[in-house]
Amino acid sequence: MDYQSISNLKMLRYAKGLTQQELADAAGISRDAYRNIETGRSDPKISTLRSIAKALDAEIDDLFVPIKKPAQIRFRSSKRMNTRDMVLFDVVKWMQDYNWLEQALDEQTRWALSDLSTEMSALESGEKRAILCARKSRNLLGLDEEEPIRDICGLLESAGVKVYPKEVMSEAFFGLSVGPDCGGPVVVVNVWDRISVERWIFTAAHELGHLLLHMDSYDVDKLDENDAEEREANIFASYFLMPEAVFQKEWQDARGLPFLDRVLKVKRMFRVSYQTVLCRLAETMNPADNVWRKFQVDYKKRYGKTLKRADEPQPASTDKFMASYSESYRAHEPERLSETDFIPDKLARLVRQALEDEVISLSRAADMMGIDIQSMRNMTLSWADCP
Repeated sequence: MDYQSISNLKMLRYAKGLTQQELADAAGISRDAYRNIETGRSDPKISTLRSIAKALDAEIDDLFVPIKKPAQIRFRSSKRMNTRDMVLFDVVKWMQDYNWLEQALDEQTRWALSDLSTEMSALESGEKRAILCARKSRNLLGLDEEEPIRDICGLLESAGVKVYPKEVMSEAFFGLSVGPDCGGPVVVVNVWDRISVERWIFTAAHELGHLLLHMDSYDVDKLDENDAEEREANIFASYFLMPEAVFQKEWQDARGLPFLDRVLKVKRMFRVSYQTVLCRLAETMNPADNVWRKFQVDYKKRYGKTLKRADEPQPASTDKFMASYSESYRAHEPERLSETDFIPDKLARLVRQALEDEVISLSRAADMMGIDIQSMRNMTLSWADCP
């Protein structure tokens, strides 16, 4: 086996979350034998490779076909990630499968905001550009000025952006994006269950901001965040999710409520965190008013404790809403959203169509959906009950 094959095997094992021992057991070989294959110390028989591929729910070609890292990827994190290469491998493989499926079914969707990205690149960076870009992108996507975004995955998919919800157990990584010249545009969102659903939604909007504002800085080899670009993408996401005119209207409509309830009401309406609302208020209110301190004081009066910097208030209700935007921990958001508020539809629809048209096998479908074969069977049974 050459180096690329060895690298693919290791990455496939990581992507499945398997140890060497677990994969060796599933393939019916010893751990030492498997380790020697993965490290290139021995050349396995084809029957052994078939067993390994089967244990990985992969095709044998997946062990040999080079997985290239597209250059046009923006993958930054606040801390170094030991799993960075594994995440990239999984994203690239997912993207290649998705693009193949779109082509096989002739279901490609044009990148609808390409011209806007070009237009923004000619403007000076900063807050004004971010706000202008948010307003223009909403208009191009057919959103009314006062319309909250209820299905950001569907909205992005309609614009030709592939959305990949991927679970990565890291608080340093919320998402990444791939440019249109390398198989994208793709937005990847970390949906680890310790990260709030509002943060998932905000991350999707944030990465859209990068695609529109910062295409010239997409470089897979760059690791560190650019503070100015991160701030501009944050401003874009805030105004994309909460247009200024309707934000001010809803804030004024709620002026009869206590400040704490007023913030939470606006937060629920736009599906953002209380911190997002406070950030927007801080931009326009007198600094002496100190909305952050006021929220803390009001919260302590009502609940008898002070919020820590990284915390969200304990949930006031848990039956419908489940999370937040600018913090990490889902369990501390006052009004929480559920995972069903962040579900991409297009890939599942394409997989169903490909299965019904016998373009792909059940095992290939399971691989594309990132689930095991039995879960895929159960999914097909549910389709039969709902044409």
